[in-house]
Amino acid sequence: MAHYLVTGASGFFGGVLKRRLLREEHTCVNVDLEIDEDAGAAGLTSVQGDLRDRALMERIFQEHRFDAIFHCAAQLAHGMRMDEHLLWTSNVDATRLLAELAVAHSIRPFVFISTNCLWASNLGHPVNEAQDMPEPIEIYGRSKLAAEQVLEEFTDRLDVVILRVPTIMDEGRLGLLAILYEFIDDHKTVWVVGDGMNQYQFVYADDLVSACLLAEKHGRSGLFHLGSDDVQGMRAVYESVIRASGSRSKVRSLPKGPTIAAMIAAHKLRVSPLGPYHYKMIAESFVFDTAKAKKELGWSPTMTNQDMLLRAYSFYKKNRKEIAARTDVSAHRKPASMGIIRLLKWIS
Repeated sequence: MAHYLVTGASGFFGGVLKRRLLREEHTCVNVDLEIDEDAGAAGLTSVQGDLRDRALMERIFQEHRFDAIFHCAAQLAHGMRMDEHLLWTSNVDATRLLAELAVAHSIRPFVFISTNCLWASNLGHPVNEAQDMPEPIEIYGRSKLAAEQVLEEFTDRLDVVILRVPTIMDEGRLGLLAILYEFIDDHKTVWVVGDGMNQYQFVYADDLVSACLLAEKHGRSGLFHLGSDDVQGMRAVYESVIRASGSRSKVRSLPKGPTIAAMIAAHKLRVSPLGPYHYKMIAESFVFDTAKAKKELGWSPTMTNQDMLLRAYSFYKKNRKEIAARTDVSAHRKPASMGIIRLLKWIS
């Protein structure tokens, strides 16, 4: 039995990881700004607090002897209003503080969840760890890259494993995806931009947990890309979910140029939850090359994009009323505000 620090374990993925650790009879401490719905569970210590609070974090490290750190917490850039200082300091400064405390308390395994938002263009091939250098275009992606660079400073003293992941999917994954679920559940037209043949990879949350556990035992620093296999075009993925769910929705195309221009304008007017990353990538393909993780970590994905999206949508459909009432939860555990997208739903 091991004792872990899991940051952001009140959120979507951190919660999945936390509950897996507890099921396997490990113990863990969750530090998160949000309330932990699992507080009081056997083996779990829940701390509602700020990872940037040095006094708080020093006290936690003094009171607990951790076997490893899983750093899952992040401030997102979704929404029509955001605090850029909060996002940057939470994602970058807090990461440095955690690394410093890990060194001070001789905790070597440090697993960091990073993102595919380090890019915002179609590279035309599966994105490789060694060959394809990140080029983020918005603050969230830049902050995650800066956090990676902070951790690189500690690889002589910590076993830092960075896991770059695409959209993490499972039951309960909401955020912007809840907009898609609502369209399908209300039998509205599901729109793709362009022909919908673009491939955009997901990763199953429990597969990512498995990668975290393998990374903790890796014994050295490393960088790995994760994601599903057999990635189909988005039109085919949506049609598969619509068909399996019994929805009467149809998938139709919006013209690429005018639609992206409208998305840019809506973002500038702050009437849309979709930002630069989304309008850059909405009609583009992006897939990670996962060969290194398969070879060096012994990891492999177990679910396709279609399976994951259907699983997530089915949960939404079953729990829609409860989901709509959520307030004090992380961004991925509640529906994003539609903003002007509600007009598109109305005419669909």
